[in-house]
Amino acid sequence: MFSSQAGGRPRTWEARPSEHKKWVEVFRACDEDNKGYLSREDFKVAVVMLFGYKPSKIEADSVMSSVDPNTSGIQLKEFLDIVRKKKEAQLYRNEVRHIFTAFDRHYRGYLTLEDFKKAFKQVAPKLSERIILEVFRCWGCVKAEKTDTALPSRSLASSWGGG
Repeated sequence: MFSSQAGGRPRTWEARPSEHKKWVEVFRACDEDNKGYLSREDFKVAVVMLFGYKPSKIEADSVMSSVDPNTSGIQLKEFLDIVRKKKEAQLYRNEVRHIFTAFDRHYRGYLTLEDFKKAFKQVAPKLSERIILEVFRCWGCVKAEKTDTALPSRSLASSWGGG
C-alpha cells in the first residue's frame, strides 16, 4: 500500500481492488450520457463523491488543462490517475500531520527548537546539531498549519546522514 522508503526514493501507493472499483463506478455514475469522458462539471461531482469537497476553479482548470486536447474531457484512464495522485497526496499529508502530532507532546500546535531537536534525535540520531539548527532556522517555528512542508521524512533525514 503506502510506504515511506529510505534513501530518498519516492513513496508508492496502490489502490486496493475495491477502491479501484469504486473509482470506476464513480466515473461511470458521473458520465451520465455514457460519453466515455467526464466534463468539467462531471469531474467536480466525482471529486465531491470521492473526497467530500467541491474542487476550486483553479483545481478544475488545472485538471482540465492537463487533459488530452484530442478528447472532449477526462477519459477513464486519466481520471483514475488523477484520483490515485489525489489519494496519495491526501495520505502523505495525513502521515506528516501524524508525525507532527507525535512530536508536539505539549499539544501547542507548533514545535519549539527543543521539540525539534528531540524529534530529530529520535528519527535521525546521527544528525549533527548544526544541521538541525540550520533546518529549524530555515523553517522558523514549525506550526501545525505548515506540516505539509514542515517535518522531513525519515528518507530526507537519512540523506543528511541521520538514522
